[in-house]
Amino acid sequence: MANSNKTAETTHFGYKDVPVDDKADLVRDVFDSVASRYDIMNDLMSGGMHRFWKRYTIQHANARPGHVVLDLAGGTGDLARKFARIVGSNGNVVLADINAAMLEHGRRRLVDAGIAGNVTLAQVNAENLPFATNTFDRISIAFGLRNVTDKDAALAEMFRVLKPGGKLLILEFSKPAAALKPAYDLYSFKVLPVIGKLVTRDPDSYQYLAESIRMHPDQETLLTMMRDVGFERCRYDNLTAGVVALHTGYKI
Repeated sequence: MANSNKTAETTHFGYKDVPVDDKADLVRDVFDSVASRYDIMNDLMSGGMHRFWKRYTIQHANARPGHVVLDLAGGTGDLARKFARIVGSNGNVVLADINAAMLEHGRRRLVDAGIAGNVTLAQVNAENLPFATNTFDRISIAFGLRNVTDKDAALAEMFRVLKPGGKLLILEFSKPAAALKPAYDLYSFKVLPVIGKLVTRDPDSYQYLAESIRMHPDQETLLTMMRDVGFERCRYDNLTAGVVALHTGYKI
C-alpha cells in the first residue's frame, strides 16, 4: 500500500481528493457528528473487540507510576483513564485531541470515573504539538493516525516530544489477512454504514471510516515511516488477523 501522506495541494478524505487545508476541518466535522454516540458505535462495530485491543496496548505500554503520558487523538478517554490509574498522583496524562466535542465527552467520562487530578486536556493538531521536546515517557495514539493529513510530520512531532528511552504505541486499523478480506469488505461497506445510520443517523461518517482504513499505510509501510523519523526497535503485532495492528517504537 502506498504512503498516504499529503501531496503539495490535495490529500485524501476517504476516497475523495480534497484540498490539504480542508482535511482537518472535514475530520473534525465527522467526529463532531458522532461524538455523543462514539463509544456505543465502537462496541457495536467491533463486537466489543476494541476493549481487548486497547487493553493489549496498555499492557504493552509498560507505563509506570510517575510517568508522563500523552494520549494523542484520545477521543473519549478510554486509554487516558487506564493510564491515569497506572501513573498515579505523581504522574500525569495529557488527553489530547483535535476535536473539542470529543474532548468534552472524554472530560465527562473522566469525571464520572472519578479521575481528574492527574489528567490534563489539550486540543491539539498532531502535526504541530504544543509541547516541549523530551516531555513524555509514553505516547499512545489509538485509531487516530489514519485521520492525520501529514502522517510523517505527526510521527516526527511524536518523536520530538518523547523522552529518550520513551515508547510510542500506535493502535490502528490495518491490512487484514487475505482470507478475511471479502467478509471484511462486505461488513465495512455494506453493514457498517447501516449501523451508523441507525445509531448516529450519520451513515456518511462511517462510510468515511471504512474508506479511511483502506487509505491508511499497511503494517510494513507504517513501520518504515516510524524508522524514517528516528524511532528504533520498531515492531508491530497483528491483532484479530491484522484487522488491527499495534506498532511500537522507542526513542533511543
